[in-house]
Amino acid sequence: MKLNNFFILFVILSCVISSSCKKFLSKKQNASSVVPSKLSDLQALMDNGYSVYSVTPSYMEASSDEYFLSDDLYNSFYINAQKIYTWAKFLSQEGSANDWGTVYNGVYYANLVLDLIKDINRNEQNEGEWDNIKGSALLYRAYDFLNLLWNYAKAYDSNDGSNDYGIVLRMTSNFNEKSVRATNYDSYMQVIRDAKEAIPLLPDYPLISLRPSKGAAYGLLARCYLSMRDYNSAKLYADSCLQLYNRLIDFNEDEDIVGSIENSAPFIQYNKETIFYSSMNSNYDIFTQVGFIDTTILKLYEPGDLRLTAYFSDNGYGYKFFKASYSNNIYSNFTGIATDEVLLIRAECCIRTGEIQKGLNDINTLLVKRYKTGTFTDLKDLSASEALDRVLQERRKELIMRGTRWMDIKRLNKEGRSINLKRVIDHNTFSLEPNSNFYALPLPDDLITISGIPPNEP
Repeated sequence: MKLNNFFILFVILSCVISSSCKKFLSKKQNASSVVPSKLSDLQALMDNGYSVYSVTPSYMEASSDEYFLSDDLYNSFYINAQKIYTWAKFLSQEGSANDWGTVYNGVYYANLVLDLIKDINRNEQNEGEWDNIKGSALLYRAYDFLNLLWNYAKAYDSNDGSNDYGIVLRMTSNFNEKSVRATNYDSYMQVIRDAKEAIPLLPDYPLISLRPSKGAAYGLLARCYLSMRDYNSAKLYADSCLQLYNRLIDFNEDEDIVGSIENSAPFIQYNKETIFYSSMNSNYDIFTQVGFIDTTILKLYEPGDLRLTAYFSDNGYGYKFFKASYSNNIYSNFTGIATDEVLLIRAECCIRTGEIQKGLNDINTLLVKRYKTGTFTDLKDLSASEALDRVLQERRKELIMRGTRWMDIKRLNKEGRSINLKRVIDHNTFSLEPNSNFYALPLPDDLITISGIPPNEP
């Protein structure tokens, strides 16, 4: 999309203004002479800022149990990455592209659009465009807030949500507004308010999956409520999403497969399963390509399961690395909302709320597209506990390296699953106990110094 010179200048200035956490918190906006004033300008701002909106945290994946590092690889990394890997309070260099600053850039852009659109009159001629722009900005902000919660807040607990810290709810692009850390409860409620407000404003289907849609908003709410362990609400919104969008890639043969599933990066970008596209912040992706996939995960794939071939490749060290992101890039992990994830959310919630066979039917719908033709037998007649174990296993196998595992560990430990993480480096064992304070990842040191907001507990 072509922009005039003055608008390009505005975008550049905005990027510079919001380029780091410190700048985000301390600098004043000074671009009044180049502020866009038309709906097309605001849409252009969002379209050209998709790389900001679509970046999600990587710290939580770096801290999770889906991969491991050899001693040599671990020792080759910088100190911050080592500390993330071993769950130590890591250092934060001032101005570095940490997850907090990177994701809040997206929040800034969303707030800027929401602030500017207030000055544009909504009328019969522009109501569709006006609604879509406002709804998109709300959805972008909700999406970023939820990812920040997954990264920096404890697992949601209805008993403690009003006491635990959440995130800073930046609701305006005004840099003069003081940053205050909200409670976990208030933070989750803001995600829900933004997403629900966006729904009637958004189209059923986006022009491209980088743009928000009703399906994306429903999928985000399903994610959010699953994080909160509100399984009835998560089921409701997962179902609403799937009513709009339920296409799956057939791993046996499909137009969205590049050549063969044996190939590196075998799935096209923006494929038929992608409801809303985002990818992981690459600054702390110490697991990408060099990370060895945990062998206990690899053992979960049964004979005939094509995901073992589609997802993994030998790395030359006798282990496997993940190669099959829906970003079609082995260096960039897809973290967006996709049909397979929403189907598994609905399956889990059905099983948890007593609709066991309905949940198994959703799993069957997915797995028949993942197993070699003729090798999969439908799941049926499982007990509630067996069905729940199976759907959680399928989440691990299907959604590996999608950025969902960290929140799954947190919420499942609240359910008594007692998932205990361990790392071994140079014969030293590091462990992360269930419900440890570290599950709310440490905030950047410079953020705390500049803003004065309370840190997470060590």
